Amino acid sequence: MCTEHDQVEVSKLPELCEDGLKRYRDVLAAGGTTADGIPDCLVDLGLLRFLPDHPGFLTPVPPDLAAAALSRPIKQAITEHQDTLMAIRATMARAEAVYAEAQQGGGTSVRVLSGASVIAAALEEAVQSCREELLTAQPNGGRSPELLAEALPRDLALAARGVKQRTLYQHTVRAHGPTLSYIERVVAAGAEVRTIDEVFERLIVCDRRTAFMPGPHDRRQSALLIRHPSIIEYLVKGFEQAWSRAAAVGEAPSRLRPPPLTNETRRAVLRLMVEGYTDEAIAGRLGISRRTVGTHVQKTSEVLGSRSRAQLAYLIAQTDLLDHSDLGAVEEEEPAETAP
Repeated sequence: MCTEHDQVEVSKLPELCEDGLKRYRDVLAAGGTTADGIPDCLVDLGLLRFLPDHPGFLTPVPPDLAAAALSRPIKQAITEHQDTLMAIRATMARAEAVYAEAQQGGGTSVRVLSGASVIAAALEEAVQSCREELLTAQPNGGRSPELLAEALPRDLALAARGVKQRTLYQHTVRAHGPTLSYIERVVAAGAEVRTIDEVFERLIVCDRRTAFMPGPHDRRQSALLIRHPSIIEYLVKGFEQAWSRAAAVGEAPSRLRPPPLTNETRRAVLRLMVEGYTDEAIAGRLGISRRTVGTHVQKTSEVLGSRSRAQLAYLIAQTDLLDHSDLGAVEEEEPAETAP
């Protein structure tokens, strides 16, 4: 059934019913008709139109002309909306320029630094301006003597200024003489140092206002300089969670040196092996050599009598071996870090 419409809208476009099509065909043949019994859809769709000089008489209209008449207000509305959209874009473009300037001037940007010299200069400036707290996470085991010699006077100067320093290393630094000597000096000056099996990522945070982390491409030649408060807050939370699980290093680590690779490290190796990591991936995550990973796996295989890696993973998963207090230790001094 056709319905009456005072005004045709896109969402209320009347349907051309079968009776309407039949009557439209008859009117086309006759050249016109009276309004008696004419379906409303023909008039609403503009297919029949009243003649101004003959009230009550309808003349047929070609469908393309009827469609043009129906489309005209819609096209006009679209044009008006397009003009409004352009005005919105133009207005907001002016505001966007002000916003971008404020973001940059307010120090809340994230920048990519490329090149070792550029990174070193930005890091030196940030650390020198540090007044309250310096948080550092250093993965990949012991650091090279050259890097330690460069870092020591800077960190001692920070301690002398009263800057609170906290540094996270991996357990393997406890077997690295140069790093232990460095730790002894900075701890004696008031810094705190802890070790953990895995450090989530290299990170430096100055006064919780500026942070540095590896960049998206070449990790040795690219770094992110972060000044966005929300991102820094997220990174600090990750640091604090790792710090709470880490083991403290005392004031004289060289005199109280524990076994280089403790039971906890062996557990970490076996846990990652059970999870399917390769020796190379395990070594990278724990900051130890592939040879040390292999030694841990081999020693555990001998204890359990397994003949393959798959069998060893199965035996470990089926027992509570990783909860045992004594898994033995493998003494090996890890190679020093070779790059910043």
